[in-house]
Amino acid sequence: MLNDLKLDNVLFLDIETVSQVPSFGELDEKFKYLWEKKAELLKRNKPDSTADQLYNSAGIYAEFGKIVCISCGYMNGKEFRLKSFYGDDEKILLEEFADLLDKHYSNNYSLLCAHNGKEFDFPYIARRMLVNGIKLPDIINLAGKKPWEIRHLDTMELWKFGDYKHYTSLELLAAIFNIPTPKDDIDGSMVGHVYWVEKELDRIVIYCQKDVVTIVQLLRRYLGMTLISDTDIVIS
Repeated sequence: MLNDLKLDNVLFLDIETVSQVPSFGELDEKFKYLWEKKAELLKRNKPDSTADQLYNSAGIYAEFGKIVCISCGYMNGKEFRLKSFYGDDEKILLEEFADLLDKHYSNNYSLLCAHNGKEFDFPYIARRMLVNGIKLPDIINLAGKKPWEIRHLDTMELWKFGDYKHYTSLELLAAIFNIPTPKDDIDGSMVGHVYWVEKELDRIVIYCQKDVVTIVQLLRRYLGMTLISDTDIVIS
């Protein structure tokens, strides 16, 4: 796929997620029970932890979390144009993102690209769209599609070269390819605290946008291309 890849056809994206409520104690009784059942599985790696203590990881599960930011970007000539959909109302930002996909990425040559997107970003977005009653855009909806019909790129999967047990973070790949790191303020483990406690969504948006820039830069490295200069990155 990379041999004839045209970057102008690719929408690069990253999402940031948090738990549905700030703490385990604020869940209603039904979801407390369901999280406790989930926590029993998570305790295999942390046997001394309680459901309450494990709740700080709830945001990575679409059944217990929500999306607070989707940042995306695309090449426009030599420019890389960034746009973010964010806010406290998940349904609104997902509707806006779905509208973008339906209007501009519904053809059979468009692609979505994320880091670990096939295991996290793409399915998480699809699940939360269904929860919010939003019709899945075709490029997200995988039902009935053959593997070669799925228009998704994953910079982590490309780095695996078939080694399915291998995980490499975006931060590490940025370091080995000499790409400026996006982790200069917060990292993924801090997003929930920044959102619920510090209430600084704008910081999360900036962090998410930096990840998107890193993803496109990484794919350009894979293709043997030069990096995009800071002056050619435009936020709309």
